Formats: sequence, C-alpha cells, structure tokens
Amino acid sequence: MNTDQMCLQVKEYVDRLSPDRLRVAADFLAYLAERESNEATEELLEIPGFIEAFERGKRDVAAGRVTDWRKVRDDV
Repeated sequence: MNTDQMCLQVKEYVDRLSPDRLRVAADFLAYLAERESNEATEELLEIPGFIEAFERGKRDVAAGRVTDWRKVRDDV
C-alpha cells in the first residue's frame, strides 16, 4: 500500500470516529509526529561538528553572509 492509499484509509477511519476517540487518535498522532521529529534531531546532533556548523550558519545568516541558491545550483 502506498502513502496516498494509506492516507485515504486513515481518513476513512478518522471520519468514522466519535469525538472522544478522535481526540485520542489526534493525541496519538501528535505523539508519533513529535517522536519522529525528536529522532531526526538526535540523528543530526550525532553528526560530529554539527552544532558548531549550525551556530556558525546562523551567525552568517544574521550578518547577511549568504549566497542565493540559484547561483550555486542552476540546474534545479
């Protein structure tokens, strides 16, 4: 089953839920989304030097030291 089919199936299930069960489903989906986000963050934080590079990037943006991506990649 592909992602579009799964989304349609989930929507069908959601449409049949009572308000109380819908609240439980929404809470559970929020939990899953937050957990996935946290896992992605943890993965980034495990990259050696990531935090330093990220902080340097934020300083560069704040100082206006940026390059238009169109000048770097003209094939996108």
